Amino acid sequence: MKYFQKEIKLQPCSRGFHLITNTIIESIPEINQINIGQLQVFIKHTSASLTINENADSTVRTDFESHLNVLVPENKSYYKHTYEGSDDMPAHIKSSLMGVSVQIPITNGRLNLGTWQGIYLCEHRNHGSSRNIVITAFGN
Repeated sequence: MKYFQKEIKLQPCSRGFHLITNTIIESIPEINQINIGQLQVFIKHTSASLTINENADSTVRTDFESHLNVLVPENKSYYKHTYEGSDDMPAHIKSSLMGVSVQIPITNGRLNLGTWQGIYLCEHRNHGSSRNIVITAFGN
């Protein structure tokens, strides 16, 4: 069994859903040494998340942002955690709903994603900061 792990820092992104698949792949070329395994991608933050979805049509990312804003609106009177801004508590909720990690099979040294699948950074703050990502690959 082989194990590889890297931590990378993504540049700040605007609020929304951003494809980071190529950044992840470029950051851990050691996956080409794994025939059968897994890649875990984990974000070390509470106001951003990760997901896998369509990578071809950018309107999917726009629709994700629009729908999440309806599900988890800002400026609700019942929010108590408001001292970091009106987008902060909704960002924490969105992060918990979307999740902070994804796992992808590695097959013959490559990520075994579907044809139209990509890894998204989901930035839930209006002015997100740089984001730390831990990438772990393991397998035979």
